[in-house]
Order: sequence, then C-alpha cells, then structure tokens
Amino acid sequence: MKTRIAVLFGGRSPEHDVSVVTGLQALQAIDQERFSAFPVYVATDGNWFVGEALRDRSIYLPSGSTLEQLDSVTLDICPNVEGYGRLLLRQKRSLLRTPKPIEFDVALLAFHGLFGEDGRIQGLLEIANVPYTGMRPLASSICMDKAATKRALAGTGINLLPSTIVRRPASGFLPSTPELEKQLPPEMPFPVIVKPVHLGSSIGVAKASNAEELRASLPSIFRLDTEALIEPFVQNLAEYNVAIRMVDGIPCTSAIERPKPAEELLDFKAKYLSADKRKTAGKTPGTVSQGMLSLTRDINPKLPSTFESKIRQWAQLCFAAVNGTGAPRIDFLSDEKTGELWLNEVNPCPGSLGFFLWEAAETPLLFTNFLSFLIDEAFVLQRTIQLPSDPTQPDARLFKHP
Repeated sequence: MKTRIAVLFGGRSPEHDVSVVTGLQALQAIDQERFSAFPVYVATDGNWFVGEALRDRSIYLPSGSTLEQLDSVTLDICPNVEGYGRLLLRQKRSLLRTPKPIEFDVALLAFHGLFGEDGRIQGLLEIANVPYTGMRPLASSICMDKAATKRALAGTGINLLPSTIVRRPASGFLPSTPELEKQLPPEMPFPVIVKPVHLGSSIGVAKASNAEELRASLPSIFRLDTEALIEPFVQNLAEYNVAIRMVDGIPCTSAIERPKPAEELLDFKAKYLSADKRKTAGKTPGTVSQGMLSLTRDINPKLPSTFESKIRQWAQLCFAAVNGTGAPRIDFLSDEKTGELWLNEVNPCPGSLGFFLWEAAETPLLFTNFLSFLIDEAFVLQRTIQLPSDPTQPDARLFKHP
C-alpha cells in the first residue's frame, strides 16, 4: 500500500488564503508513486472538511453546493500504538451503520500563521500520536512569536534589532495615551517599524515617523494580534531569506533570495499577488518551479563571501538554538550602505514551503523530492518520542497497574 498523506491547509488565520495556495501546490507536487495524498481543508471558522472538490483552486472558499459535496470531519485525538491518524466523519450514527474513519499515515502541514503554524496543530497531532511534517510544538511557538524568538537567540552571537512590545488593551483596540507612554521608552527613536508579534506575510506592518503615527497604526494590528513589536526602521533596506533543514545530522542551507519590493515595504499583496495576476502553474515531478505566486526576487544574488557566510552561519545557529526540524525559512534585514545585518524572523512553515529555494540550492532538490524528505523526516521524528504503553515508573505507582 502507498503511504497515506493528509495535506492540511487553510485554518483560522489571517494567512488562510496563502495556506490554501501552499496546500494545493503540495498536493500537485507529491510523489504519486510512493504516496496517496488527499486534501484536508480547515475553514476560517475552524471546521475541517475532506472531499475531491478541494483539489480545485477555483472553488475556494467553498460554499453553497460545493460545500454540500464535502464531508465534515474531526481528528481522532485518541492515540494509537501504530502511530497513524484517523479522521472521524461528523454525522449522526444510525443503528445499522457507524461511519468508517478516514485513516492516514502522516500529516503534511501547509498552515501559515495562527492556529496552524504556531505549535497548536503540532501539539494536537502529538496528542493523537500522528506523524507530521515541519517543526515541533515548542520550536513552532517560539518562532511564530517574534519577541520570544529574540529571547531564544539572545547570547548566540546573532545580531538582533532592539525592540519594544506594546500589548493590546483590556478593551478596544487603541491604548490610551498614558497607557501607551508607560510601555514605550522615554526617548523613542523615530522612525520605527510596527508589526504584529505573531503574524507573518507582512500583514499589519507599518512605518511610523512619530508618536501619533505609531498610535494610529496599533488598532489594525490589535484586531488580529494581542501584541505589537516596535523596532528601529532600517535605512537602505535590503532583505535576505534562506531556508534550512537537517540532512544526515548536518544543517544544510538553501539558496538565498533577495526580495525586490516595489515600495519601501513589502506589503501582503506585493508578496502574494502578481502584477498580471497569473496563477502559479501546477508543479509536477521533474520540473522546476517559478516559485511563490508572484514575488519578484533575486535568487542567489552576488554577495560578498563574508556577508553570505554570515547569513548561512546565523541561520544554522538559529536552527540549532530551537532544535529545528522541517525546513523553516529565516529572514534577515540589512542596511545596504553600511553592510549591517540583523536576523528579522523565522518562518516555521514558509509560503510554498520554500521549495523554490531548494530547487536553486547548491545541490538542487526538486519540489517532489523535497516533500518526500519532509515526510520521511516526520516518521523518524515520530519514532523518537514514543513512550511505553504504561510510562508510570514502578516507584511512582500509587495504584495497581495491569
């Protein structure tokens, strides 16, 4: 039998739509000789669905008659020693028939943002004892929290921009002036960048040149997140991104990309929607992809050897600091004139899983083979966390054990 792959995507996240794109790309690219893959769509209200119609990009977001073609399911969180997952159909049982669960061997996660990339789904799957791809719960939650990432990397030698956290008020989305002033340094050096602590895809990012603009930028962030991160604005900004994975115990980095924003900041639409609104072509085994939807970028730009080495070295240090697994993408900021470099953030599950960075790596790895790597790693990681059927030690037993 082929290994059964449940590709999970969507979710209760502001990055829901980008996750759908990533999930559908993975479904198209997966090795059909080794694996039998099917879509599991998590709607914006948190309901889970399965059905062949979910493979068609044109139906999103499913509604009306399309929704009626789908089966509503839920994950069986009761663990089993065999280590496979079960999706339970959400329909009433009859006296004559109990709906048969949909079984799968591994979950391929294509979530972005809250309730999917941040460790919550990962923890749920560990409770259910189901193999899954990507980073583990602790690493996922740390890396999806920009402030926690800075704390985790303190002392590693990686340059990080100084920052201040502003928290959402107990009511409403706009802190009072006295409340805000208590959370800010007495001499805030403007201009600054304001961004959500727990979101990606450049959602909610704003530049503030004074305290009034800073305060005005907070409500849009607090509608989606509980905390805002404030950092100095980097002049002469250049961004560099690199993905990393573990191969035979050795951390290996991908190609480096340099995004080419049309404006001062990469906003959400510039990152994910093309100027001519072309759709990403389906990825098939043995072909090379053009990358994430429409983001214009330089792949493997010419960089001074010391500068490139620093990016790769810091990516490896970061990966080690959080006991990294999967293939996260690590993003850097640089002042092009001074050559200064700072680690910006870590994406546990990057857009399109970052496959185009691996296709352009020193040793190229096509998307299909990259997905196979993630799936194979998921089984290895699952085996390492198995416990005895009764893990209670004899000297800790207070009751009679069978």
